[in-house]
Amino acid sequence: MSRTARQHLTAGALLAAALVAWRFSGYAGEDRLGEIAVSAIFAMSLDLLVGYAGMVSLGHALFFGLGGYALASLTRFLHWPPSLALPAAVAIAGASALLIGTLVVRLSGVFFIMITLAFGQMGWAYAVRAQAFGGIGGLSGVAVLDLSRLGLDLANPADFALVAIVTAALVYLLLALVTASPFGRMLVALHQNEQRARALGLAAGRYKLAAFALAGAVAGLAGTLQAERTAFVSPDLLVWTTSGEVLIMVILGGLGSLAGPAAGAALWVVLRHYLSALTAYWMLAMGLFFVAVVVFAGDGLMGLVQRRAAAEDA
Repeated sequence: MSRTARQHLTAGALLAAALVAWRFSGYAGEDRLGEIAVSAIFAMSLDLLVGYAGMVSLGHALFFGLGGYALASLTRFLHWPPSLALPAAVAIAGASALLIGTLVVRLSGVFFIMITLAFGQMGWAYAVRAQAFGGIGGLSGVAVLDLSRLGLDLANPADFALVAIVTAALVYLLLALVTASPFGRMLVALHQNEQRARALGLAAGRYKLAAFALAGAVAGLAGTLQAERTAFVSPDLLVWTTSGEVLIMVILGGLGSLAGPAAGAALWVVLRHYLSALTAYWMLAMGLFFVAVVVFAGDGLMGLVQRRAAAEDA
């Protein structure tokens, strides 16, 4: 079985597990599933940058937060219906990524990491001080998308979880098509050897910019769903630790696999909630677990699955 087929099989197993859990979960479990699905979308968006294009960003939460804040602003201040505000918020996040990307994709390595971190922190600092958006206290009362025609109420955790799971599956299919396309293969070529790709005539800057903008738009979608889930936005959506957490999800799951980061997101959310309920030192336990994964499965959970499957095939 090919590596891509195993990834799709893993993604299908994750979807099936999510739907089974949704069917038998209570109120708290349904809310947790919604959080996992949103985190999975966020992680897959970053994997497009890190795993495929080789651009490690510590400011990706900027676009996650922009999606949420744009949705809140359009619905609360301009009184747009959520059905229009949500795609507009995703477009705003993508356009912002396109604009910022024109400045940052020329950089690489630690310079790229630090400039993305700087942009993310500028967004966080603005949100903290912007009283129109509630400042550090955040902004509540975000309007919920009306899906009553489908018999769904997003204020109900069960309905939101189902919508979020389906959306995550669609995002996976979209990004899987992108990464399997000639565009995706060019991103991988740039990741593996950018100098050689440039020497062969590849317009590296354009490909990296397009990947940066697409990743920003998908992160914005995750941000809008998070705002819909909680009916609330705050500067915590944009802070650098949020970028760090989603990067950990990607590394845990396995770079360049899409399904891996989705699994990493599920693992991170579940462990965080259960460990924090058990001990005040849950962050220490999470840190030790992360170190163990890096030491014993350096290429993440998906890499471990691939190695075991290859050993069985042999």
